[in-house]
Amino acid sequence: MVSDFETRRLAFGDKLRRLREQAGLKGSELAERLGWAGSKVSKIETGKQTATDTDLSDWCVEVGAPVSTADELRAELRNLRVQQLGWSRQLRAGHRARQELSASTWRTAIQIRGVASKLVPGVLQTADYMRAVFERQASLLRVPRDIDASIAARLERQQLLYQPGRDIEILVAETALTNPPCSPQVMAAQVDRLVSVVGLPTVRFGIVPLYRPLPVLLQDSFWIFDDAVQVEAVTTDDRITDPDQVAVFNRLADELWSAAVTGNEAQAVLLAVGRRWAEAR
Repeated sequence: MVSDFETRRLAFGDKLRRLREQAGLKGSELAERLGWAGSKVSKIETGKQTATDTDLSDWCVEVGAPVSTADELRAELRNLRVQQLGWSRQLRAGHRARQELSASTWRTAIQIRGVASKLVPGVLQTADYMRAVFERQASLLRVPRDIDASIAARLERQQLLYQPGRDIEILVAETALTNPPCSPQVMAAQVDRLVSVVGLPTVRFGIVPLYRPLPVLLQDSFWIFDDAVQVEAVTTDDRITDPDQVAVFNRLADELWSAAVTGNEAQAVLLAVGRRWAEAR
């Protein structure tokens, strides 16, 4: 699935390609003039590599780009590089600000659809599970550890689950419950929390059981907020707004729901998982 960043980087590279062609230069010729490896021009033009400020300046000079065009490209490149900074930039002051931003997104959305394949969704996590997640992410990304404040902000966001006026769907793959970031004791309590969500009138909640053939590939976790998709990866948070791509994510969610269990069946799956974690303590 192509992210907004990848789409924008490809479009940026295409603009540079058109400038090169207008100058009557082949990619290999431009690379030679700039003293680059032969593949670098192709990688930038096809969106596989982000140009540096120096790359862009040298490119514009060599193809004779107008000053106004070069200025526009520099501004576009700055925006691209900000987007590419990802989680390290977003979390430079810790996790709390990111949690507050997520709460703002939840408050303004009417239709919310989430699919979790690797972790329990934040809005359904217990405080102890949250602590384990925040501690591990802070260590991996080397960002400030404002753990208690982040937990408080995430717990506050959970209150939005109980407010009417939203269409909320949350689908959790059983795979998200099998390799947790926490101890068996914490995970057993976390599963109990999920059991309490089954039948919640303000949320459609489902489980995709293990060993069940799926109609589509179960890939990264994602959220759909009205007409935008948020996909969280290890080092970045991609926001997708292209209508065609958003439609694909909605179809993906629909297909996964066709393989899910809800109500008593979902509760039975969770109780079995909970027993396994309780026995592992």
